[in-house]
Amino acid sequence: MNKSNNALNATRYALTIGWLYPELMNIYGDRGNIITLQKRCEWRNIKTDVLMLNVGFEKNQLSKCDLLLMGGAQDKQQEAVSADLLKKRITLKKLIENGISGLFICGAYQFFGKFYEESNGNVINGLKIFDIYTKNQSESKKRLIGNVSLKCSTLGTQLLGFENHGGKTYLGKTAKPLGNVIKGYGNNGDDKTEGIVYKNSFGTYLHGPILPKNPILADYLIEKALEKKYKKKISLKKLDDSLENSARLAIAKRLSVEI
Repeated sequence: MNKSNNALNATRYALTIGWLYPELMNIYGDRGNIITLQKRCEWRNIKTDVLMLNVGFEKNQLSKCDLLLMGGAQDKQQEAVSADLLKKRITLKKLIENGISGLFICGAYQFFGKFYEESNGNVINGLKIFDIYTKNQSESKKRLIGNVSLKCSTLGTQLLGFENHGGKTYLGKTAKPLGNVIKGYGNNGDDKTEGIVYKNSFGTYLHGPILPKNPILADYLIEKALEKKYKKKISLKKLDDSLENSARLAIAKRLSVEI
């Protein structure tokens, strides 16, 4: 579907998207989020480049990024990433504190918290950027799986997605959730929260991937990235999202919720 007629005219905007660990942290179709960001920029004549930041990348490459994305993986892959990621903690924390746009999903969301406690009691230190911590359930406990719907006050809309996680994440006292769960489990299945919003970055368990299902979130990330880079207010031109809205309605119907 060609949406170029609605694109921004006579602009020279450009964004660099940093994709953290695409070779290992990409088990849930997170490439779809990258494609969504690229296409929604392309339809507005915004140039994009994607930096593939795999294990061993130089931390100075992060300074080239206007927007960061990192997905999830199985425990074995996450172990391989953990040591490398901790080496970049100071740089990542500075970027997020300074307002870089970021989307961190599932395992990445957990990494950015204070710690991850395994089912055997072993504690793995996180980046301590988000005020969250995660405890993995024992294998005998039910995983939190299924379609999910939540009300997001930051965006003033309902977000839809799919979750599949064994860990239960808990927010700190001052942490702001991405949204309040309408249907599904969310962070832990207990307090009706899902994800976190911190500065211009988001952590969430919604994958499958999240951005094609929620173009308003994709546009928010793009808009904030442009505003930070060009130091001015940006208003993105509207796109024809009829196809995306049809998909959202189909998911909402499955969940028996209204959007």
